[in-house]
Order: sequence, then structure tokens, then C-alpha cells
Amino acid sequence: MQVELIAWTPDPEQTVAAAARLCYSAASAAEIARAMPPEKAKSFVAKLVEMGHQSPLEHVSFTFAVDGVSRALSHQLVRHRIASYSQKSQRYVDEKNFTWIIPPSVERDAKARQLFEEQIESIRQCYAALCEAVPQEDARYILPNACETKIVVTMNARSLLHFFRVRCCRRAQWEIRRLANLMLAEVRRVAPELFRVAGPPCVTDKICPEGEMSCGRLQREKDEQKQK
Repeated sequence: MQVELIAWTPDPEQTVAAAARLCYSAASAAEIARAMPPEKAKSFVAKLVEMGHQSPLEHVSFTFAVDGVSRALSHQLVRHRIASYSQKSQRYVDEKNFTWIIPPSVERDAKARQLFEEQIESIRQCYAALCEAVPQEDARYILPNACETKIVVTMNARSLLHFFRVRCCRRAQWEIRRLANLMLAEVRRVAPELFRVAGPPCVTDKICPEGEMSCGRLQREKDEQKQK
């Protein structure tokens, strides 16, 4: 999996701070942005995030190039609706030599991996034969969720915080959790204060909404604290 932040709103924390300050100022947002020192903008953004005032975060966006992920992942990713997506098309791109993503559980089990790869090869041959008989856009129906895909994703900061909240959780599916953690690392490089407090609820709020399905992380941390 490769994740690269390829574009973002310039000076994202300055933009968020100016947008928020505008609500309480007679000056224009441009004037506020020019007059606000960077350190003051960072502290103001930290306060906004802490208080949960997130609407100003919608004014900045981040665009990621994502390669080496499966169609199973992209089906989950596009459920995050406040976002924009552009994905490699199986309708127009010839997939006769498609690559695939193998889940770690399959990778670790020799028998499971053999079964997996045998079926992949069978599908590859079937797809190639179908392409000779029917349009490629119809032959693609046989392709598996394991097919490697590429996708460009754009989200605003508020949507990203929600994405990290649900997808960085240990109960999230392994592949999209890995994606979320890589995306989080990327945005922290350019907007550290915006995403300083980002991640699953057990990290950001010290609570777990999963109930009986909790991974037990918080309880283990509490037990460790008691032992110290």
C-alpha cells in the first residue's frame, strides 16, 4: 500500500483560524489571516478542536493518491460520503494481468494461500476468455474484490477527523485501518495542530463505544496503570 498526500489547502491552520475568527470580527477573513501570527493560529485551532467546534475545519481539504489497495477496501472507503473520489476504471483498463491483495491471514496459512492463488489464476483465465467473447465492461463482472486498484481521495479536515475516528479503531477491517493510519501520518506533516488529537475514541476521548465488542485496549491500559 502506498499513500501520498499530493495536494492540500495552503496554510490550512491559518485558513481554519481565520474562518473561525471571522464569526466574531468586523474584519474580513483575508485581513484576519494576514494579521494573525502563525503561532496564534495554531493555538486557536487547538482550542477549536478541543471544544468540538468543527465547522471551520470544512474550509480546508487534503488530496491523497492511494495505490496498492483492494477493491474490497475501496468499497468501504466510498461509504464516506463527504469526500471526492477518482478510481481506476475496470471498464476501460485491461485487467488481464491484474495484481491482487492477499489478506495477512491468508498469507500466513500455506494451504489458504494456495487455494487463494489457484482461484485467482482461474479467474484471470476466465476474464481473458470472456474478453474475447463479450465487451470488457461485461467481462469485469468476474473480477474479485482482491483486485488491486488505485484511487484519488479528497476530504476536508472535518471529514478526515471522522474517518480517523472510525477507521483507525482496532475493530476496523485491517486494510482500511492501515490506510487510515497512513493518511493520518501524511496530514500531520502539513497540519499537525489540526490532527494532533485524531484517531479512535479510545485515543482521543479515552472512551470506547464498542461495548462488548471492544478490543479491550482501554481496560488493558487501566490495568497496567493499577500495577504501576
